[in-house]
Amino acid sequence: MTTSLSTTLPNKVTRLLIANRGEIARRVIRTAHHMGIQAVAVYSDADRDALHVHEADTAVALGGTLSADSYLRIDKLLAAAQATGADAVHPGYGFLSENAEFAQAVIDAGLTWVGPPHAAIRALGSKSAAKSLALKHSVPCLPGYFGTDQSDATFTAHAQRLGLPLMVKAVAGGGGRGMRLVTDMAQLLPALHSARSEALAGFGNGDLLMERALLRPRHIEVQIMADQHGHCIHLGERDCSVQRRHQKIIEESPSPAVTPALREQLGQAAIALAQSAGYVGAGTVEFLLDEAQTDKPFYLMEMNTRLQVEHPVTEMLTGLDLVEWQLRIARGEPLPLSQADVQLQGHAIEVRLCAEDEHFTPQTGTVQAFAAPEGLRFDHALHVSAVVTPHYDSMLGKLIVHAPTRSEAIAKLCAGLNQTTVLGLPTNRAFLAACLQHPTFAAGEALIPFLAEQADAVRERLQAKGDARSVALLAVLYAHQAPAAAMPSPFMRPVRMGLGNEALSLSLQELGQGQVRLQIQDATHDAHIQRSDDQLNITLNGRHWQARAVACTGAVQRWHVQLQGPECVELWLSDQSHSAPSTGASAQAAQSLRAPFNGKLIALHVQEGQSVQQGDAVLVIESMKLEHILCAPRDAVVHSLSASVGQQVGPGQVLVQWKDAA
Repeated sequence: MTTSLSTTLPNKVTRLLIANRGEIARRVIRTAHHMGIQAVAVYSDADRDALHVHEADTAVALGGTLSADSYLRIDKLLAAAQATGADAVHPGYGFLSENAEFAQAVIDAGLTWVGPPHAAIRALGSKSAAKSLALKHSVPCLPGYFGTDQSDATFTAHAQRLGLPLMVKAVAGGGGRGMRLVTDMAQLLPALHSARSEALAGFGNGDLLMERALLRPRHIEVQIMADQHGHCIHLGERDCSVQRRHQKIIEESPSPAVTPALREQLGQAAIALAQSAGYVGAGTVEFLLDEAQTDKPFYLMEMNTRLQVEHPVTEMLTGLDLVEWQLRIARGEPLPLSQADVQLQGHAIEVRLCAEDEHFTPQTGTVQAFAAPEGLRFDHALHVSAVVTPHYDSMLGKLIVHAPTRSEAIAKLCAGLNQTTVLGLPTNRAFLAACLQHPTFAAGEALIPFLAEQADAVRERLQAKGDARSVALLAVLYAHQAPAAAMPSPFMRPVRMGLGNEALSLSLQELGQGQVRLQIQDATHDAHIQRSDDQLNITLNGRHWQARAVACTGAVQRWHVQLQGPECVELWLSDQSHSAPSTGASAQAAQSLRAPFNGKLIALHVQEGQSVQQGDAVLVIESMKLEHILCAPRDAVVHSLSASVGQQVGPGQVLVQWKDAA
């Protein structure tokens, strides 16, 4: 439960336009309604049926499906505010939330901007500018190059001066886009070109910086709040070290590595940076913490001049509503608490539920079954029939828990993830639970390389073994109708289904009264199946499981299955009962390269007749704000190309046909 500052805002702010979408739009709407403020939603064509549209008091169509045609159009957003009589704008995070021109345009239109001043965004929104300002105020930074000369020659010269390893970063934006690690000078130019391209596509700004890289740090960030009267406080730190693709997926507070004395040092450095730029509102200062050094030095990464995705962690730990603080500060109210009044109680953890497979590849699709867990906070925009498109970020929502101790918080969050159901497209739900249970994370020792080093071990925990496979097959076979209660069958019938590149085979006989007999190789097993609503209760070999399965159409029809029981397993099966073994997934994969997800083909590195070796870059697909390189799965010759640059491609679509090298 969060603490409210007072009952209402001044009368001037009566209608708030939220220049965003999805779960953060819903989050802001919730606080606005609590404070008696009407909420105005905006939406693209792709989001016309989204929850935030229905929950707002008024909704305005922006048109278009791409961000550039909707949520990034300042003119359309201001027109929506004018048409609905909105007197304030909250930008959420992402999109235009750190755009100084948007902030100034809102103010020039006579509206209240719920965010920092235009000048502060400009001074701190650029990572290069923020580091230059930090150095003037004794905030520690890693050595690097933060200049305006963006030529390859200049970067090469500074790379030789700085030495390896190096990190190339986009000056603008965030979310891990436009970041590349360089451990060999031969990687520098490709890293510059790739990071520049991704930054330009994601933020409209291809400028880069470069700094020495720490290979085994923690990612620690400090939440600050500043009012218009010169007061600034911090609300503790968050540890965001568990990341993939430089993007956070687990955040917690307090950090297992931060002592009270270090927390004070981090907080004061964050406050010094914010005040040096005349900051007002909510902001986050991000640091790298080097635990390899006995004095645990920390270095500035950047400042995010907006509300963070992971702000609920701080809310749970402090009992404060940070969106309400933003709104009140924007109206000129002073901070209600001093630094000494801030109390951090217990432990909080957040995980980001994303539409991606276990290899972190983003996925699209339609949610066909959804159930939220009980007893924990779940900020999301999910519902049955919700369509996840390639146009926006892959995050579906955030599950957040608070408990007296860290171990209790981990256990509570694992239980919540196991109770969560999202079927119809791949998610990282099970992967997150396995991460939380990994010994390194459980011990509080996860550093930024955690997933680079342990992802395969985490994936191993997700593999369906033994009875789980048989239960999954039964869940698919009886997804729509339980076994016959009468008229048992005297015959065994063969069943074969695909699990990845593997074929699962068994024989099945219905015995009546919900009883099914399975023959797997030389062993015979009896199972009992009962239906309860849209769930199956399956008993196999004396062990009880709950199972749900939905059919998903696409280039290949597959079944998405989620099991709860002795193991919590999620897997995808395809019916191969009527397919010859030679036409299975592994045989097809050897002859073609298929799109693994929806996206836009932005680069093609091969042509017909060209020889490639396993691992060679073949093409690049842009999806969910990221560029993904697809490589040759084996040594081969390009027989034909089935797609061209600029084309939108879908999962399972054949892009390249191979033939054997001579």
